[in-house]
Order: sequence, then structure tokens, then C-alpha cells
Amino acid sequence: MTTATSLPDLGLLQAPTRHLFFTGKGGVGKTSLSTACALALADAGRRVLLVSTDAASNLDEMLGIPLRNTPVPVPGAPGLSVLNIDPQAAAEAYRARVIDQMGAEADDAERATVREQLSGACTTEIAAFDEFTALLAGGGEGYEHIVFDTAPTGHTLRLLSLPKAWTGFLAGNDRGASCLGPHSGLKMQEVRFRQALQTLGDAALTTVVLVTRPETGAIAEAARTSVELAELGLGHQRLAINGVFHASQRDDAVAQAVEAQGAQALAAMPEVLRALPSDRVPLRPFDTVGLPALRALLRPDVAGPAPALTEAGQGEATWHPLADLVDDLTAPGRGLIMVMGKGGVGKTTIAAALAVALVQRGHTVHLSTTDPAAHLASTLDGQLDGLRVDRIDPQAETQRYTDKILAARGKDLDAAGLALLREDLKSPCTEEVAVFHAFSRIVSEARSAFVVLDTAPTGHSLLLMDATGAYHRQMVREFEGTSGSHIVTPMMRLQDGSYTRIVLVTLPESTPVSQAAALQDDLRRAHIEPAAWVLNRSLLASGTTDPLLAGRLAGERRQMARIAEGLSSRMTCVVPWQAVAPVGVEALTALVQRP
Repeated sequence: MTTATSLPDLGLLQAPTRHLFFTGKGGVGKTSLSTACALALADAGRRVLLVSTDAASNLDEMLGIPLRNTPVPVPGAPGLSVLNIDPQAAAEAYRARVIDQMGAEADDAERATVREQLSGACTTEIAAFDEFTALLAGGGEGYEHIVFDTAPTGHTLRLLSLPKAWTGFLAGNDRGASCLGPHSGLKMQEVRFRQALQTLGDAALTTVVLVTRPETGAIAEAARTSVELAELGLGHQRLAINGVFHASQRDDAVAQAVEAQGAQALAAMPEVLRALPSDRVPLRPFDTVGLPALRALLRPDVAGPAPALTEAGQGEATWHPLADLVDDLTAPGRGLIMVMGKGGVGKTTIAAALAVALVQRGHTVHLSTTDPAAHLASTLDGQLDGLRVDRIDPQAETQRYTDKILAARGKDLDAAGLALLREDLKSPCTEEVAVFHAFSRIVSEARSAFVVLDTAPTGHSLLLMDATGAYHRQMVREFEGTSGSHIVTPMMRLQDGSYTRIVLVTLPESTPVSQAAALQDDLRRAHIEPAAWVLNRSLLASGTTDPLLAGRLAGERRQMARIAEGLSSRMTCVVPWQAVAPVGVEALTALVQRP
């Protein structure tokens, strides 16, 4: 029999609600904190289900077990099970459920039609959402707590808005079909959607934990998220500030600069966050991988796993400055440059720096982003002749797509048909289709100019890539055997190494490197080969002697060795840690200058 332990001295664990949602900007430590809290509750004798809604979840590495879309007990943690909402598995299960609901009176042709309707890209999102709402609307029986480790902010806001969006859509829709199949199939989910919406808004049942770091960008995003979630009815919120650092050596300039950055960011925290109950979690010298590290994370009095303070080499790779990558990207004179990686690794900064460097070499550049939580404008903090900056705005693109469909298909419809089409276009998954069309337009621009695309964090980008692949397969099927036809799909352009260069950005830490490696594997399965890796915010060259930072340097050396020993097959660049965040054209220019 396992003896229960007391809970860590963390405010959010003193009277936790049944549902705990951890959300925030990519890289702030949502997975580490959510997993550590779930483990602490289980160690205290509670029955806990930890759920990941992130398509790029790294819970498997953190816990050392393979994940499935059904609960898996965690060895060494009695009472704790983990579940990963896998979009592809969820989509197949969703298709099977909807078809089964058609009843015995449906013939084979009708079933085939429904399966075709359910093969679209938006089905993946709504299927994952269906799994999510099942857990909120009475699912998860047998568990006292369900802890959600969510995808980065933009994707999570989309997920948490869907119960309200679908409830409103179904309440006003009593006609025909939607892009998800027969309306009768959707109507059977309406009660579940309504229950999920009620659960999310019930302060006695649900708490949203806004996770941030003592960094200006992460805090600003947490503030925006707080307001948007409150507007959705999720007002029961807490703030968790992760990775708070205090220098132990006053003569270490690097340690002093790290502490000062954090203190300045916290001092400028918006009032909307100051008003929330909050917890602070100190920076630790170890990677939060494995149960001992996760148990120590929330207990500052516990040392945790000792860092391997070895003199491990950095591998045999040639480490390039970012300027070398700019030389390589400039050579073709045009093309698509996609900057990808885990949330919080600095994709936006690297994308903006590359775009600025290309403009300064005489090229016209379109810099855009697919990230719903876009930060390009604040990173550039100014204008530059020859640089056009925008973002794929989901609301604007949805309106553009709706207007286009109404103009093309609505002109020959009678009043009833037009009303049905308008209702169909109010479906929340219309947004996913519209965003894909916008992405395709931007990809095609690179035929004659440079396009730099700052992508959303990994999970959201993988869903977009999945939509690109689905569209490609559909076009190939439709044009197969057609004489004289030649199609060029967005996927073909992404697979063309002379047209598209993928730049993977990571940090010298275990989880970001592992996720970059997993993303590279996913890209290679789609026959897309990354052109370069960028290791961002490296502390190795800083000369710090602070004990805590020195412990983290040992981990940095190990990650550099991993990359050098086979992860990166092409150019690998190292960007040093900056005492001042690189914001503005001048600072971004300095980032790509030769040392």
C-alpha cells in the first residue's frame, strides 16, 4: 500500500477544482507544471487523469511511457493515468460514431457520402474537440481530478471557444448538412456541447491556470488570454509564474542580467494579472524529465536530480552564426522560408531577423505568420522599406472565404438554398478551411519573391500541414488519369527544396530538442527535408559561474551533442543568449551580423 504524501505549498493545489486547465505561451512550462501538479495530487492519494490536447505533446518523454488516446496508468505514480487526444485516432473514431448514428435505414451510398463529407481537414479538429467535450460533459468517471495540458495559447483559445461556438451554431441550425456530415449527427452531440460549456464556466468545477515566465512577451500573452477567456465565460483563473530566477553570485554579470530581465517584466505586469491569485515556481537546474524531477519541481526544499556536470563535448558539428544561414537563403533570389518549432523557442524573433537581413541585402520580403497569437509587430517594433508584414487573421480570412463561397454558389440558389448555405458557412470549422486557403496563397507568392513564414507552435502547424496533405491527396485523386493536366499543390511546393526552406528553431534543452526532432521526423514522412537547425539562446559562451545556471549548462552541452551526432544533417546555427531581448529592427540586425 502506498503512503500518501502532503501536497506542495502551492496555492492552486490547496483546494483544486475537478478540472484544471493549464495554458499559456509556448515554452513557459505548461507541460512541466501540469504534470507536476497532477503527480502531486496523485501522490496525495487522489485519482487523477492527465490529458494532453497538444498535437505535439511531449508527455511521453517526460513520463517515459508511450501515450494512447485511452488512459494509461503511469508506473511509479499510483492513482495517475495519462491520456493523449490524438487528432488522427479521434477523427477515425468520430467518423465511425457519426456513421453508426445514421441507423439501419441508411443505405451504402448514403454512408459513403457521409464518409466523404467527414474526410475534410476540419474533421480532425472537430473530432479532437469531441473527445475533449466528452471529458467535460460527464466523462472521466472514477477520477477526482482531470488536469489538461493544453496546446499553446492561440490553439487553446480556439479549442475553448468551440463549445460556445458549436452550441450557438446548432441552436440556430435546423436544416440540412454541414461540413461535418448530416445535421442529425451533429444534433446528437448538442447536449454534450451544452454540458461542456456549462462545466467550463462553473467556478466550482473548472480553474484555468495561466502559466507564464518572468518575460515580457509571455506575460503580455497571459494578460490577453485572461481577457479573452473571461469573455468566453471562463472567469475562474489563477496565475502561475514559472522559472523565477534569483542570482546567487552578485559578481556574475550574466546571472545579474537574467534576474534583472525577470524583475523588470514582473514589475510591469498588467493589472488584469495582478488581480489574480498567483504562485511562483523557481527556476531549477535540472530538466523536468522523469518522476524524480517532476516531484522536485514544486518543492524548492528538494534538490532534485543532480545535473551531470561533465565536460561533455559539443559534438563534431560545425556551429554556424546566423549570418551563414542568411547567405544560404539569399542565394536563390526568391523562395519560401518557413520557421518552425516548439512554442517559446524564439521562432518569431528568428523569422523577423531573417526577413530584416534579406531586405538589407536588397530583396523585397513578405513576412507573415500562421500563429493565432501573433507577435510579429511587437518583435519588429517599427517599419523597414521593402518589408511587408501581416498575419493570417482567422476572422478576416473566414469572412473573405464566406464572401467568396456566397458569390460563387449563392447566385443560383433560391431563398431556402441560400439560407442553408449561409447556415453551413457559420460552422466553426469554416475557419480552418479559410486559414488553409490563406496559407496556400502565401505559399504561391514565393514563386517570384521571398516569403518568410513564422509558423504557429508545432502542434498547430502539424494540423495545418495535415490539411495541406489532405488537399494534395484530393487533388491528385481528382486529376488522376486526366490527359494534359498538370497540377501544382501547396504540398508539392513544400516538398521542393529549391522552393521551400524549412528552418527548425529550438532551445538547448531536452524537451525542445526532442520536439524539434519529432517535427523533423513528421516532415520527412511528408518528404520535406529541413534546410537548417537554429539553436537559440545558448548560454554556453556567456562565461557564467552561477551554480544554478552552471547546472543548466551541463544539459545544454548534452543537447548540442545530440544535435551534432545526427539530428541535424545540414547547417546548424547557434544564437547566443541576449542580455536584452532583441526587439526592433536595429536589435534584429545585430542578431544576424557576423561576430
